[in-house]
Amino acid sequence: MRNTLYTDGLEKCAANYAPLTPLGFLERSASVYPQHIAVIDGVVQKTWREVEQRCRRAASAFAQHGIGKNDTVAILAPNSLAMYESHFAVPMAGAVLNAINTRLDADSVAFILRHGEAKALLVDRELAELARAALVKIKPTSIELVIDIETDGAPPPKPATAPLGNLTYADFLAAGDPQFAWQPPADEWDAISLNYTSGTTGDPKGVVYHHRGAYLNALSNLVGWQMPHHPVYLWTLPMFHCNGWCFPWSLAAVAGTSVCLRQVTAASIYQAIAAHRVTHFCGAPIIMNMLINATQQEQREFSQQVDMMTAAAPPPAAVLSAMAAKGFRVTHVYGLTETYGPAVICAWHAQWDQLSRAEKAEKNARQGVRYHALEGLEVHNPETMQAVKRDGLEMGETMFRGNIVMKGYLKNPRTTARAFADGWFHSGDLGVLHSDNYLQLKDRSKDVIISGGENISSIEVEDCLYRHPQVSEAAVVAKPDEKWGETPCAFVQPTPNSTLTEAELIVYCREHLAHFKAPSKVVFGELPKTSTGKVQKFKLREVAKKLAV
Repeated sequence: MRNTLYTDGLEKCAANYAPLTPLGFLERSASVYPQHIAVIDGVVQKTWREVEQRCRRAASAFAQHGIGKNDTVAILAPNSLAMYESHFAVPMAGAVLNAINTRLDADSVAFILRHGEAKALLVDRELAELARAALVKIKPTSIELVIDIETDGAPPPKPATAPLGNLTYADFLAAGDPQFAWQPPADEWDAISLNYTSGTTGDPKGVVYHHRGAYLNALSNLVGWQMPHHPVYLWTLPMFHCNGWCFPWSLAAVAGTSVCLRQVTAASIYQAIAAHRVTHFCGAPIIMNMLINATQQEQREFSQQVDMMTAAAPPPAAVLSAMAAKGFRVTHVYGLTETYGPAVICAWHAQWDQLSRAEKAEKNARQGVRYHALEGLEVHNPETMQAVKRDGLEMGETMFRGNIVMKGYLKNPRTTARAFADGWFHSGDLGVLHSDNYLQLKDRSKDVIISGGENISSIEVEDCLYRHPQVSEAAVVAKPDEKWGETPCAFVQPTPNSTLTEAELIVYCREHLAHFKAPSKVVFGELPKTSTGKVQKFKLREVAKKLAV
């Protein structure tokens, strides 16, 4: 007989259950800290009460235009007040936010608008020409509403561009109701946002997030990074990237202050940190290189502790050590668009404080352990699905499972099924697990170099290159070789005024690596990158192939 002790008379109801959504964070901060500054965008500052009322107005205005559940609302804007507000206003209307990469070309933007079936498009005036060129390519279009975002508080675009659409963001908000009674999602698994992958080897894939995952990862950010109430957060990370790693919602939970940075340079970062007493910011390793290599004129002194969260390529130990010397405390995380941004964190241990700076950097260079809201993180042999040994040596594919894994790829069930094979999300990233359960990535599966039958990790070679004092950035790919099959080919951006030669760098690598792992060729120059700071290795492979001819 079934035991009903804990079921009879104990039912889910409005009093004891509500679908999880990060939208409630905004309402709470507006109620508890109404006068606290929520967003700084140039000379414009808005309190939490003002931001909440503006978001209600926008949600109301969307509803007036017939935009609601499961309708896509796209936005093309830099880090700004309007971009921040869209993370609440759009889902408050029941719609799905699609924040578009501002550095894409018109063809890519057109593809995203068409594939996501956007019904509305908000466009910052700085990007009006890009949007106009994209819209020309998708006639007829599903887009029924185009809103021109004035760049209040920001310098005028250069050259000046004509507004796009016949409705300004200010007029759009003015038509809305500041008391609009928005409704939370009926199902916490309803879509909240749509994010497109980089698409470096084909059309980008549309990654769908749900309210539950956004809520949980927003809180995981706070717990994992130990963020206090009222942090001052500098937006160097684009909000279009994985919804800013869910930090728009995290900051609403702790009533933080967002400082919007439209142009990311070493000088603008240092200036904002000093002027606004910034406490936290996120970014790819390229941001660290900016700060490390900033000139004296670009740097500003600051007395507060500044925490940086970095992801993308594993930061070399030398870079982490240099950041510590500059006064920045770096937390290393790892994730993908498909995992709402960060899903793995290099959780720090108190006993590591006694290590040398170099030893600390070595620990911090590992990706780490699963986020608090991630249910499973494993490294499996993708053929057998057997877990690898926790010996730091046996390599396998990194896999994820849990509530902060995407719903799937929009209109792409076959690719979704492949990604979720065997009940795990397959990342394509190769790694090892250490005896303390910390994950360390070794390569993308497509980036492993096989030379004379031996596997060479491009990350290991890159880490060696970064330790050279005259190397600013480095990337390593396979170069076809008639004798060995493949050999490492290094692409290096040297530090300013460097006198480094190819021969010197190859000798240096041979002194610090097994000889077969050292690059056979070094190419100096600027590295091609995606808008989020990831090196576009597919372009480097094309160059390496030509060098082999």
